[in-house]
This record gives sequence, C-alpha cells and structure tokens, in this order.
Amino acid sequence: MPTRRDLANAVRALSMDAVQAANSGHPGAPMGMADIAEVLWNDFMRHNPKNPQWPDRDRFVLSNGHGSMLLYSLLHLSGYALPIEELKNFRQLHSKTPGHPEYGYAPGVETTTGPLGQGISNAVGMALAEKTLAAQFNRDGHSIVDHFTYLFLGDGCLMEGISHEACSLAGTHQLGKLIGFYDDNGISIDGEVEGWFTDDTPKRFEAYGWQVIPAVDGHDAEAIKQAVEAARADTTRPTLICCKTVIGFGSPNKAGTSGVHGAALGADEVKAAREQLGWSHPAFEIPEAIGQGWNATDRGAACEHSWQQQFDQYQTAHPELAAEFERRMSGALPADFAEHAQQYIEQCQQNAESPATRKASQNCLDAYGPKLPELLGGSADLAGSNNTIWNGSVPITAGDAAGNYFYYGVREFGMSAMMNGMTLHGGFIPYGATFLVFMEYARNAVRMAALMRQRVIFVYTHDSIGLGEDGPTHQPIEQLTNLRTTPNMSTWRPCDSVESAVAWKAALEKADGPSSLIFTRQGLPHQARESQQVAAIERGGYVLHDVPQPDVILIATGSEVGLAMQAATQLSETGIAARVVSMPCTEVFDAQDVAYKESVLPSNVTARVAVEAAHVDFWYKYVGLNGKVVGMRSFGESAPAEQLYDLFGITVAAVSEAAKSVLAN
Repeated sequence: MPTRRDLANAVRALSMDAVQAANSGHPGAPMGMADIAEVLWNDFMRHNPKNPQWPDRDRFVLSNGHGSMLLYSLLHLSGYALPIEELKNFRQLHSKTPGHPEYGYAPGVETTTGPLGQGISNAVGMALAEKTLAAQFNRDGHSIVDHFTYLFLGDGCLMEGISHEACSLAGTHQLGKLIGFYDDNGISIDGEVEGWFTDDTPKRFEAYGWQVIPAVDGHDAEAIKQAVEAARADTTRPTLICCKTVIGFGSPNKAGTSGVHGAALGADEVKAAREQLGWSHPAFEIPEAIGQGWNATDRGAACEHSWQQQFDQYQTAHPELAAEFERRMSGALPADFAEHAQQYIEQCQQNAESPATRKASQNCLDAYGPKLPELLGGSADLAGSNNTIWNGSVPITAGDAAGNYFYYGVREFGMSAMMNGMTLHGGFIPYGATFLVFMEYARNAVRMAALMRQRVIFVYTHDSIGLGEDGPTHQPIEQLTNLRTTPNMSTWRPCDSVESAVAWKAALEKADGPSSLIFTRQGLPHQARESQQVAAIERGGYVLHDVPQPDVILIATGSEVGLAMQAATQLSETGIAARVVSMPCTEVFDAQDVAYKESVLPSNVTARVAVEAAHVDFWYKYVGLNGKVVGMRSFGESAPAEQLYDLFGITVAAVSEAAKSVLAN
C-alpha cells in the first residue's frame, strides 16, 4: 500500500523526467507542490476523468502555469486521456503537453495559464459563475450547481497587479467556494523574493475579506487536509491557504534555490533526487499500486452518477429550468434568436434613428437581452458612459447572486480575465465595457480570450478623437489596429444603429472566439440601405453607395462613414464617381470568398481612399501603397470633437482632396 508521500513522489518523478527529456521547463513548482496536489486531488476533487465536461465538476486552475508538469502529471495519473507518451513529448511540437497549460490541448485543462495572475482572475470568474448559476437554477431540495474552484498560485501571481483586482472582488462578493493554495517557497526566477516581495500576504487577503489559513506545512499531508476541510467549511468567504514549501523538494543539491525554478535538473541531479525520494523506478514508469492509488475513474464516475440522479429529479420537478440549464451549458443560443435578431435589425433600418452608437448598443441589449438569460454584463465603473445597463439588468450582489449585471469597479484587466473564467465555466455569455483606450490596461486578458477562442464580448466606447475634451489620454489612436491584428478576434466598428444591431448579433452568434464592439460617444447619421445591403453588413464590408462605374472607392468605418458619404456627394458634383464601402469588421470581410471581396473592392479600381479617425497604417492593405488614408498620425488634443476633426484633417474636404489626388497619380 503506497503512502501519501509515495503518491506525491509520482508527480515529482514524472515532472522532473518530462522536463529532463525536453531539457526545458520548470521542475521546481511541481516538485514543491506535489504533496498539496496529492491531498487535494485524492481527498477532495470532484471530477470525472472520463467526462471532463461534466457540468458540476470542481474546477482546478494552475495560475503559476510554468509548473505545467504538475497539472499534466495529475491528469495522467488520475485517468484522463493523456497517455504517458504525451508526457514524454512535453514541450514538443503538436503534443498535448505544451510548455504552459493551453485550453483545448489536453482534457482536464480548464484554462490557459502562464501570464502570471491571470489564472487567479479566471478562477474568480469561475467561482462567480458557479455562485450566480446556482442562484439562478438551484431550487429547494435541488442543488444541481454546487462545486468548488481550486486555485494554485505562487509569489509571481501575487506580485502581478491583476491579482489585487480580482481577489478584492472575490472577497467583496463572498465567493466562499473559491479556495486558493499559495505556494510560499520564497523563490522566483531572479532568486530569493525577500529582496522585492515583502508583502504581508495573510493580512492583505484578510483585508480583502478572505479566510486566511497561514503557515501550513506544504509537505505535511495531514496539515494540508485539515486546512482544506477548514476552507470548505466556510462558504461565506473565499479562502487562501498559505503553504510553506521547498521549491524542487527532493532535489538534494538544488531544492530551495532559483536553480530549480526554470531549468532541467540535469541527469546527475535527477538520479540523486530519485535516491533522496526513495523512488527507484525508471523514468516515466509508475508502479501499478501507485497508479491504482491515483486512478480516479471509478470515483469520478460515481460522483457524476450521483449528480445525474439529482439532475433527473430536478428535471422531473422543474422541466423547463432543466432544459434551459442544458441549453446554456451547451453554449447554444435559443432556437429563435437569429430570427428575432433579424427582425430587430430590419426594424432599426426602418426607424432610421441617428443616436450615438453607444446608445444604439444599449438599444440592442434591450432588444436581445430578454431572449438571452445567459448574458452577464458589466462595466469598469463606466456604466453610464458605456451604456451597458439595459432594462432587464439586475445587479449581482454578495447577498443575491441571481442577477445578470456585475459592477467591476475600476478594474479593466481583472474584469476581462474574470469574463474569460465565466465563459470557460459555462452557462454565460459575458460582456464587459470600458473606454476603448483603456483596452490597453486589459490587453493581455483580451489576447487570452482570443488565444482560447472563447465567446467573450468586449464593449469599447468613446472610440476616437470624437470623444473630445477628455484629451489625448482618453482618445484611442492605435488600439483598433491592435484589436484587428489579434488572431481569432472580430472587431466591429459600426456606423449607425443598423450596423450596431448586426455587430451585436454577430458577436453573440460567434462561438469560436471573442468580439470587440467599438462605439462612439457622439451621434451618427442613419444610412439609407436596400434590403440586400442590410443583409450584406454581416459579411464585414459592403457597398453602401454605388455608381455605375466608380472612378474611386472610399472606404470607411464608424463615425467616418458619414464623412465618406458626404465626400462622395461632393465628388459627384465635380464629375468624379465615388463608390462608398462601409467596412464595420475587417476580419469578417477578409474571410469572405474571393468573388465577394472582388465585388466590393474590384481590382480594376485602384484609386482608393480610406478614412478612419485612428492610425492610418492599418488601411494600406486595402488602398495599396499608392492609395491615401485620411486618419491619425499623432496623438490627439483636448478640445470639442468638431474642432479636433478639423485640426487633424479628418473632414469631407480632406477625403475629397485625397480622392482627387489618387486619381491624379
């Protein structure tokens, strides 16, 4: 009968063997946290290795993702479809065991981690999703949503500012089913952290409203078990278990040093560690008894079976709720959503209203929201400016989590990473808003949403120099290019209510990646369209105004579409025939077939002008090097919007002159 230490040593052995085989990786954290992981996964984790998507499973997040071999070892040992060959291929091309945990590669990996601190925020989002979903669906005698989110984190995670944003909210919202294990080993890449990290972490988390269990020996299984039991017993506060560990535990010459953090131990040290740990088995070999001690397939199947019995009873008592729960966890939209949305789009065209597109966005929420109880909105303390609260918005509070609107406070980064966690949890389509320029604060979380192909909707208002008097600190210039060049991201910048309605529909229907919706502060004119033009909006770019034989093509988005339309009229008065192309989403347009793109931007019309109140460089791929781009080449200034457009030459006259210039070449 293997001891707990024997079971933990299996994780240590697999981790140091895989890193050694790759001659690359981080053995220190897996070896240091193995005892903690053994207790958690063998005594407490509710999961089914044969069904990693079981809705009521506990979630496990490895925020210190450089220690990925810890997670891969746990998945392999407990019975997930991650064979030993994949561990032998650690960090190799096309393996399921990349250097950091990547969502979608290996079953059981709940989120992509690596950028330190983001796993923490993902976990907070998951815990909030669990609490909110439980409040929405559980009924007396029926708790179909009832699971924990477990989180491993290190010093580096806590040094990242995003950890404050998310953990503060976790305490405020009393996320009592969130349990974090702090790997307090005193070592980071540069050495002993006491030279740059002297925070009183227990007091910090107590101030957030967390239960803190300090000074737990991270190599004492019984002490760890008692700490987890105490954490689970307090469901009104999240818990941080502070575990004192030795990085690289078992390595006789490198344990407790930065030398074991991010490099293979070396063949001699691996041999010495085996001797010190009493692990006499060859590389990647797990004795049968230890394998049986870890295997969780029977236990996992029993857990899911018990839950399924509960769900069957719930289904009998509340059939409509049960069907809605299954729909939402599957990620499918209501069957009639597309038809409903199309009717609203056509209504917008008929109404011919000319609001700011941020207001048009709010109108979309009023139209689509009643059909979509899975919508979970929020704003980084800018709800009144972002227009993210709609008629059906109900605040989520610590005492009542059944709502659909979350007040994030001034936490753009934390908000965005938490939304990723909510989506990964399942049951929700989150949207969160700030000013476009402050996307920069959240940039890495936005990137992670795209990397993981998650349906997260980022709402960005005040999209250009058009916001006016707040000045260059608040006026985005380069951010649109940043978003548009992000793989898997769809960035929509609509020109009126109709395009706004299409953008929201597209974002909600896109299940394989995030969307950024870019809206104005200022009012924009409604554009007249035929039905086929309305239908073409969803293709990302379309001909808004046409002539029998265009001399020049004007391309525009958002607030500048109106300028382009006026310029086309002005040019026609001088005998120049101008086609106007509205391109609300360049990524979607680029994905269209060649014939359609040629019909919009015919290759025989080389005289082209793009206009957008953003950085000019992005648009040369459409206008060519001989084309002209009317836009921004500098930061903005503080002044009323009309003055700024004149100052920076983003005017009807400038577009007309640019058109004449390209025709003259």
